Amino acid sequence: MKLPLGKVPVDVLENIVFKNLGAVRKEVVLGSTIGCDGAVLDIGDQSVVVSMDPITGAVEHIGFEAVNVNANDVATFGVQPAFIFSCIMLPEGADSQMVETISVQMGRAAKELGIAIVGGHCETTPKLDSPIVVCCIIGLTKKGVYVTAAGAKVGDKLILTKSAGIEGTAILATDREVQLSKVLTREVLESAKGFYSQISVVKDALTAFQTGGVHAMHDPTEGGVLNGVYEMADASGLGLKVFRDKIVVKSETMKICQYFNIDPLQLISSGALLIAAESNFVLKILETLRQQGIYAAVIGEFTDNPNERVFESKKGTIQTLPRPTTDQLWTALSQ
Repeated sequence: MKLPLGKVPVDVLENIVFKNLGAVRKEVVLGSTIGCDGAVLDIGDQSVVVSMDPITGAVEHIGFEAVNVNANDVATFGVQPAFIFSCIMLPEGADSQMVETISVQMGRAAKELGIAIVGGHCETTPKLDSPIVVCCIIGLTKKGVYVTAAGAKVGDKLILTKSAGIEGTAILATDREVQLSKVLTREVLESAKGFYSQISVVKDALTAFQTGGVHAMHDPTEGGVLNGVYEMADASGLGLKVFRDKIVVKSETMKICQYFNIDPLQLISSGALLIAAESNFVLKILETLRQQGIYAAVIGEFTDNPNERVFESKKGTIQTLPRPTTDQLWTALSQ
């Protein structure tokens, strides 16, 4: 079976990866599972949240993304990210300037988020064409004081912060700038490139969690908002109704997606946050986020039938919620 670009399909994870997880340890409260982007270890009176992700691509933003994308995964547990280990793999021919560029980006991003970079590895890797930065990030909390993507309950409202396709918009505007400059204005392109500044959801997640009423959180990365909501529903074993017209797609994202003929709802969306919350806490969460300068809206609700995941239009039309098979970013980059 030839694998698609991006995340390994769910069936491969379940049938191969998750069947080879080594020894069973009593400290592992949450291990590898579909829809949850981190693990939880109980050690003494503390819960330790750990997550890891790679970032591949141009040097211009790779260090910044590596820190923020990994910090997001821990923050979705409602936990402040605290420590990072990084593995920096450089392409053949790399020089010390590339090391400095990546390291400076990581250092600044980590300092802004209050995270210490405590160790890792750095090497030049044979046959590698572009750098890869893999980060493992750790957060600490009182034992049991966290949420996971698997905690949504029937009747919970689904909140989305910011908009769809944030990271994908920034990547395409940067990596395909020359191509897009033929059809988009300089103003639109510069605005789209600036979406990198929105990639963190640490403030979004900690604000929502501390407000109360939050049962689950998840950041939609590969596969975009649609894959993110599917992962939450899968992890929680629930059905889902999504109000398509409530999902914000910024004009910059829409224009870029129209050019590449891709779906913005299936475009990598680091920077957005999905929140499952009790109905009677929703208004308070939305208002508290607004006070922090973060736009958010209710885009759906969780239901009891896991076999029903649907889109509902403003006119009440119902259709099956499409499940992404790969991120639309790869479709665009192949053009």
